[in-house]
Amino acid sequence: HVQLVESGGGSVMFGGSLRLSCVASGFADPKHCMAWFRQRPGGEREPVAVVDAEGSISYADSINGRFSASKDNAKNTFYLQMNALKPEDTAMYYCAADYLPRGVGPAVLAGDIVLGYWGQGTQVTVS
Repeated sequence: HVQLVESGGGSVMFGGSLRLSCVASGFADPKHCMAWFRQRPGGEREPVAVVDAEGSISYADSINGRFSASKDNAKNTFYLQMNALKPEDTAMYYCAADYLPRGVGPAVLAGDIVLGYWGQGTQVTVS
């Protein structure tokens, strides 16, 4: 069965950096869509970054270039490098994935497509 395991969260000071990792297992096809979402305290879940089946990465407009996503297909791991962290980045960060064709990044970011597999999340706290 599909499993997503996030790691890399923690507590950092304003301006610090963290790299989140999401290891996916159980996918029959190594080409699948993966994404990072976050849910801030009292807020709704929001998208952060999406990589489609062909490796094209899309970002939410709110990220403003501070975050960078990447995928290591050999390790089936999706990363989120977060720099210049701010207190408003404090959130539970979730990894999600699904079997989806290429080009779906914008639709996932817009909420038009909901991914079917989710990890347990990793907490990021910025003070």
